[in-house]
Amino acid sequence: MLRFAAVGLDHGHIFDHVKGLLATGAEFVGYCPETTAPGVLEAMEKNYSDVPKIDRDRIFEDPKIDVICISAVPADRAGLAVRAMKAGKDVMLDKPGVTTFEQLAEVRETVEKTGKIFSVCFTERHSVRSAVKAGKLVQEGAIGRVIQTIGTGPHKLQLASRPDWFFDPKRFGGIIVDIASHQIDQFLFYTGSKTGEIVASSIGNFTMPKKPAFQDFGDILLRSDNATGYVRVDWLTPEGLGTWGDGRLIILGTKGYIELRKYIDISGRQGKDHLFLINGTENRYIDCSDEELIYFRAFVDDVAHRTETAMSQAHVFEVCRLSLEAQANAARIGAQGEY
Repeated sequence: MLRFAAVGLDHGHIFDHVKGLLATGAEFVGYCPETTAPGVLEAMEKNYSDVPKIDRDRIFEDPKIDVICISAVPADRAGLAVRAMKAGKDVMLDKPGVTTFEQLAEVRETVEKTGKIFSVCFTERHSVRSAVKAGKLVQEGAIGRVIQTIGTGPHKLQLASRPDWFFDPKRFGGIIVDIASHQIDQFLFYTGSKTGEIVASSIGNFTMPKKPAFQDFGDILLRSDNATGYVRVDWLTPEGLGTWGDGRLIILGTKGYIELRKYIDISGRQGKDHLFLINGTENRYIDCSDEELIYFRAFVDDVAHRTETAMSQAHVFEVCRLSLEAQANAARIGAQGEY
C-alpha cells in the first residue's frame, strides 16, 4: 500500500491530493502543520483528526513514506520537491510546480539523477469530472481532430482569506504561472501537442492600486504544430456569482466541439461538471458528476511500476516551461491599479 504525507499546507488544493489518493486505498500517514494559511490547517485538523502532525524533517527522513504531497507557497514548492526526491520519494505538487527557470532546471536535473516522479496535479483537469469525460470523448473521435482550445480561469479575490505572499509576484509566480498553467496543460493534452510556443501574452492590474505589483488579469495566445490555443485568467469574478469562478473550456475539433462549464452553469442547471457535445449527429448535454477521476489511481500505479500513465514527465516540464515563458515575456497592459 502506498503511504503518503503532506508538506506545505498553504493552499486548499492539498485536499484534492489527499482525497484523490485516499480514494485509491493509499494511506495518509501524516502532515507537517507549518502554514501561512491558518484556515487550511484548521480544515486539515477537522477533516483528518486521526492523522498525526509530524515534524517536517521527520517526514523527509522516514523511509516508509513513498510520496510527499506539496501545496506550499508557490515559490517554495520546487525546493521542497527537490529535497523529497533526493530523499528517495516521489512527489505530487499543486500547480505551479516551479516559479523560475532556475527552479525548473534544478528539478529536471534532480529527476534525471534520482529517477523519481515529479508530478503536478493540475486540478482543473485532474480533479474535474467533466474534463476527464472530455478527454475520453476526444480520444473516441467524437469531435474529430482537435485544432483549438479556449480556456478561461476566472477567480474571486476573497481578500479576507489571502496571505501576504498572494500579492507578491516573486512568491506566487505571477498570474500566468500561478493560474494559467492549468489552461496550458489542457491545451497540450486535448490537442495532443508534445510541445508548443507562446505567440503573445499580457498581464495587467486593473483593480488594486494599493497592490501595484499584483496582477489581476492575464492572457496567452499559444501555438503548436497542429493547433492553437487562447487562455484568459483573472481575479475579477464578481461576488454575485454562486461559486469561486466560472471556469470554462471550449475544445474545437474538425467535426464538432465540446464546451465545459466546470463549476457552475449560469444558464440555470444546478451543480457543476456540465458538458455540451455538438457534432454532426447530436447536440447533447452530459452530466459528468459520476465520472471517475483517473489521475490519482494512475499516479499510484506509476509509483509502483515506474511508468508514466498518469502524465508524462515531459508534459509536466513543457507546461512549466511555457508558463514561465508566457509570464516572463508578457506585455503589461493598463496602468497599475487603474480603475
